[in-house]
Amino acid sequence: MTSGSASSAGSAERVERAASRSPAFLAALASAAVPGLDPVSARSVTAAPGAEFDVAFVVDDRDRHWVVRAPRTAAAGARADSAAALLALLARRLPFQVPLPTGFAPVTQGRAAVYPYLPGRPLHLPALPAGAGLAADVGRAVAAVHNLPRGLFDEAGMPSYEADAWRARRLSELDRAAATGHVPTGLLARWEEALDDVSLWRFAPTPVHGDLAGHHLLALFESDEDATTGQVSGIVGWEDARVGDPADDLAAIADFAPAGAVESVFEAYAQARTEPPDPHLRRRALLSAELRLLAPLTTAAAAGDSEQVHLAAGALRHLEERVEEGELSAPPPVVVAPKPTVLASPLPLPRAADPGRAGSAPGSGADPESATVGLDPGEVLDPTEAIPSHQRAKAQGGGAALEEGDSEPTQPISPRPAAGAGSNAAPRAAATGDPTEPIERP
Repeated sequence: MTSGSASSAGSAERVERAASRSPAFLAALASAAVPGLDPVSARSVTAAPGAEFDVAFVVDDRDRHWVVRAPRTAAAGARADSAAALLALLARRLPFQVPLPTGFAPVTQGRAAVYPYLPGRPLHLPALPAGAGLAADVGRAVAAVHNLPRGLFDEAGMPSYEADAWRARRLSELDRAAATGHVPTGLLARWEEALDDVSLWRFAPTPVHGDLAGHHLLALFESDEDATTGQVSGIVGWEDARVGDPADDLAAIADFAPAGAVESVFEAYAQARTEPPDPHLRRRALLSAELRLLAPLTTAAAAGDSEQVHLAAGALRHLEERVEEGELSAPPPVVVAPKPTVLASPLPLPRAADPGRAGSAPGSGADPESATVGLDPGEVLDPTEAIPSHQRAKAQGGGAALEEGDSEPTQPISPRPAAGAGSNAAPRAAATGDPTEPIERP
């Protein structure tokens, strides 16, 4: 092949690549993928630097709206095929819509997927309102993904990482980024400390979306003027789906949403999970958001793209300026002081009525037991108080006898008489006139 022919081939390759990124080319792919789809208009979506897919919105002659996604690399094409297999299993298991492909068209890097346009607007996380409205619905939507059976992801061939393996992967990413010499020392120390904290990485592997940014969350609103009326209508961009750390799906929310909205999302998420979230979920979500800045740096460094390396290094320097010390550290243990024990005061003991008081003498018509009050300081109980009232009256010589029909209660054991009272004990007991009554001798 002559140099001119080589030059012509190179130009043709550039023209083919430019055409493959045009809305017209993507519309043609949609027509080839879906029988009966006759495009009448198409517009492309501006791709971010390093994007792996060309995307266009297409409207056909029946006013149906479609989305076309064509991979730019073979690796992206392989991940897109796996995601399509997964979405076929998830479409009826989630409370929102997912991009389920209607047809495929072959391209050099794999297959372009065509699926119906999903209604809803991408969320702008910095404006996410707190409360029981949209923020809570975002938390429930993320929980619905994490509640999915793990076997569905295994069946679709999605990657799976246990907690220790995912931590090791994170350490490897940090080592590669540090080798470029563009990671600030403050961030490097911060991340090494968090990755060395083994307790932070004790989590149950969970099905995750893997790249849940605001532009992947679609919402419908009852009122354009009230953002709290929004509800999650769909989630797109499933190429990074896997079984792994649930914190990765909450990273963008923890990083970009206002503090009140973050609280609402995490609270609703915890309530909607079938299993309680691990206690370090929020800290790992913030760490995951920070570590995402490493991938653009390592990718640009591997490609030798100095401009992108400069941009990625600048993003890391800006992050170092705005992070706060201690955000990724475990909170100090909460010490709860024991409550003082308050003992109830003892009830006052009853005392015998004072014979010298009016209405308290036996036979006066007053109930002697109704006149009992608490003991005065230093007052001594009468030993005869242990005897029932009607027997105490007989023992005291009051002459009171049992009424007809009364039965004799069992005589309790009399207390030992006080010193000097022994000569009077027997006559007082005998005054009852009942010779069969047992008398306790001291």
